[in-house]
Amino acid sequence: MADAPILGGGTLQLDDAVFGVEFNGPLVHQNVRHELNARRQGTSSTKTRGLVSGGGAKPWRQKGTGRARAGSSRSPIWTGGGTVFGPQPRHFTFKVNRKEKRAALRSALSLQAQRGSIAGLNTAAFDTPSTKAAVSTIASWDTDGKGKTLLLLAAGEERTALSFRNLPTINVLPAVAAGVADVVGARRVLLTQAAVDELVARVAGDAQSTTTSTEA
Repeated sequence: MADAPILGGGTLQLDDAVFGVEFNGPLVHQNVRHELNARRQGTSSTKTRGLVSGGGAKPWRQKGTGRARAGSSRSPIWTGGGTVFGPQPRHFTFKVNRKEKRAALRSALSLQAQRGSIAGLNTAAFDTPSTKAAVSTIASWDTDGKGKTLLLLAAGEERTALSFRNLPTINVLPAVAAGVADVVGARRVLLTQAAVDELVARVAGDAQSTTTSTEA
């Protein structure tokens, strides 16, 4: 079983079923696209010539004026006319199976573990919220100060989030809500033992069942 250092002293145990699998690039890419597409609003909207008000009357008679024939002032070639092939409200989501989502998250977490960019956090030091203490804790681990750090917390650890949420380089998320895009987009991942347990309970089931069936 792999492990990671706990900031301030100690060792965090990382389950190999979640943090020790082989990286699957195409699967991770598919899930990142899925998550980012789901975050798009898709509310852009334009009016076609049939939706623009006015233009019911023919601007001038068909012949005899010396001008080009025109049937409506709402034509797309007229100022104030409709838009041709403009954006309409839509959704950008596509289906990804639950097992694929879990496998992609395991793959992303394993990549962070292989890079040595995972560390543990002792929440007891943040029972009293202190941004200053949070900065000091992160500085002892993040020596170059580049990139984002993803902090994953378990249920009941909201007080710890108060110390880190105002730091511009920290992205604080519940472990049950963290996605593949969040893990891949972070340069470092900081989590508590309870958060590790929640991640294992969330995504390890498929890996364990697959291993058991293979051995059988």
